[in-house]
Amino acid sequence: MPRGDKSSYTDKQKRRAEHIEEGYEKRGVGREEAERRAWATVNKESGGGKKSGSGRGKPENRSASKKGGKLGGAAAAARPKAAKKKAAKKAAATRKKTTARKSAVRKTAARKAAATRKRRGS
Repeated sequence: MPRGDKSSYTDKQKRRAEHIEEGYEKRGVGREEAERRAWATVNKESGGGKKSGSGRGKPENRSASKKGGKLGGAAAAARPKAAKKKAAKKAAATRKKTTARKSAVRKTAARKAAATRKRRGS
């Protein structure tokens, strides 16, 4: 297997590397350097390409991603006040919509359960 061959990596590892790479590119890192860093992060977290078989898995150490997330949080804090306010309003609207949807689902489920109990005569 030549150096740089990614065939022994799982689809999940490949997706993770792609996502990490996009994050680096957004921060202004060049494409090749972003790809190199992304695969280095995946290797550090999961110990390289995964092979099938029972008992061959090891727990993943996500400390590298955690560190990157903290750095990204610091960058987000440096955004203009208007941008943060807009994001907060959007998040609030999403939470409100989700809550309403969940409440409607619960009501429907309660109604169906009551109808079933009534039919059974309990």
